[in-house]
Amino acid sequence: MYKRNKYKVKSNKKIAKNVYEMILEGDTTYIVRPGQFINIEIDEFYLRRPISVCDYDSETITVIYKVVGNGTEKMSTLKEGEILDILTGLGNGFSEKASGERPLLIGGGVGTPPMYNLCKKLIEQGKKPIVVLGFGAIDEVFYEDKFKKLGAQVLISTVDGSYGTKGFVTDIIKQLKDYTYYYACGPKNMLKAVYDIAVGDGELSFEEKMGCGFGACMGCTCKTKNGDKRLCKHGPVLKKEEIIW
Repeated sequence: MYKRNKYKVKSNKKIAKNVYEMILEGDTTYIVRPGQFINIEIDEFYLRRPISVCDYDSETITVIYKVVGNGTEKMSTLKEGEILDILTGLGNGFSEKASGERPLLIGGGVGTPPMYNLCKKLIEQGKKPIVVLGFGAIDEVFYEDKFKKLGAQVLISTVDGSYGTKGFVTDIIKQLKDYTYYYACGPKNMLKAVYDIAVGDGELSFEEKMGCGFGACMGCTCKTKNGDKRLCKHGPVLKKEEIIW
């Protein structure tokens, strides 16, 4: 179930190279699981922008986005107090019950944000997550300290080796043996690499261009082993065993 409502920008700040954190004030009751997303209407742009939920509480929603085009560039200029028309409670989200005692959480770039609320909830349940985050370079790294403050073990990779392990998240994952389940979000090539080497069962959240965001336009339909699925409604999270590459 999704809800359309008005939200006030509480803050909107740059936290890494081309990456911004925006906190919105308003109704959060339709967000019920980590891994869901919101769809933001931006003045002068026809399509809304789907952005994953990084965190939420009873009054605020935190999202993190990267400036990659005109729409997100406009978002980066939004000021405190501005009002946005937003659809919330979109997508299926991750299944916390499947995690086991030591889940592995994998985020690539702006695939990192949905891992934060998931990590928080798992730790509240007494789980001990390992968080692996991948970035291009040190100036793109964000939220490492926030994950550590939650109590998670955090491992970072950068493609150029300027921070953490040189290479990709898979270079770290290959060295890990004791995780009970995995969750991943990031670009499709990263997800495929994780799918190929990660041990055991898991869930992968796919980034996809979307029109409506709630299943009406069929624009984000993909084929799975369980039939066609609309990623905005039946996803963006798919279980490992149903994915067709």
